[in-house]
Amino acid sequence: MIGNDPWEDCPLPFADEDVLTAMQAIPGYIDITLEDFKELYRIAYDRAVKRIRESTKAADVMTAPVITVTSGMSLAQAAELLAVKGISGAPVVAEEGGIIGVISETDFLLQMGARPNRSFMAVIAQCLNNQGCIALPVRKQIVADIMSKPAITAFESTTIMDIAATFSQRNINRIPILGASGEITGIVTRRDIVHAVCKIS
Repeated sequence: MIGNDPWEDCPLPFADEDVLTAMQAIPGYIDITLEDFKELYRIAYDRAVKRIRESTKAADVMTAPVITVTSGMSLAQAAELLAVKGISGAPVVAEEGGIIGVISETDFLLQMGARPNRSFMAVIAQCLNNQGCIALPVRKQIVADIMSKPAITAFESTTIMDIAATFSQRNINRIPILGASGEITGIVTRRDIVHAVCKIS
């Protein structure tokens, strides 16, 4: 599970014995204590994370091309598309083009009666404890009826540090990325940012 702060999902993984083994593996004499070695590593690690935060752009980590849905698509069609593609959300584009919102599992869950921050299993439990399927009332609705709008977007040049801050501030899990002329060129998720940071672990 990806946490609210992507930078906390890659903890320093080593133990004291790992450090001692590494020090012993270096030929010659190392005039440094275990604690000094760990502090040096911590400082270097923090510096590397800061460098990645400030230099890595959305274009470096985004997924492309982007799966989109249209605002007039039925919820059944949209849900089927997301399921087939194995994704939990997608940007919504108007029939004439241009991004106007985002639709996700959360939007479906809320429309089906789930309270904010409730899980899919909570909806299943609610369904099992009531007569009939709670999804039935939304069968005739379209994407435009439940999507989150307006769409929160970023540009290819936006740093992943700024995107991570947007995730936390807006409590969202994905952000469509726009090119210079405003077209959708990619999408960045919390997982994309975690992977970028974890590469230095």
